[in-house]
Amino acid sequence: MITLIDNQKMPVNKEQLKKDAQRILEYLEYSDFDLGIMLADNATIHEYNKKHRYKDKPTDILSFSFHDKLKAGERIQTESDEQKNLGDIIISPEYVQEDLPNWGQSFDERMRVLLVHGICQLLGYDHIKDEDYELMQKKEDKLLNLLQSS
Repeated sequence: MITLIDNQKMPVNKEQLKKDAQRILEYLEYSDFDLGIMLADNATIHEYNKKHRYKDKPTDILSFSFHDKLKAGERIQTESDEQKNLGDIIISPEYVQEDLPNWGQSFDERMRVLLVHGICQLLGYDHIKDEDYELMQKKEDKLLNLLQSS
């Protein structure tokens, strides 16, 4: 189940965000897993970023994986229904709007890209090393193409 909490004031197409998330989970064969999405303002995401990443500033997205030992490309193995959880994503639409000039995308396009990015992070993908970045980029491109074809 996808749970979306909106704790900020900017207009966001929440139904499209949930629809995109569900389509991704179905494609990845995780449709029976939980996913939490929080839309937060800059002050809230700043606090999470400071507390969990030790970066004293707001950001566009943070991901908190339920299966934090998962490696990119591995399938999640569960022993109970309680473990059928991908984790949580926090997105700051306020930050996304402020950062749009750096991306050449519409607000909705950027939100879609960040959703894909966050889900990939929950599945063990990262972009710290060049080879990891390339692997993550391929997965993100595949998922974005899936969403654009719908």
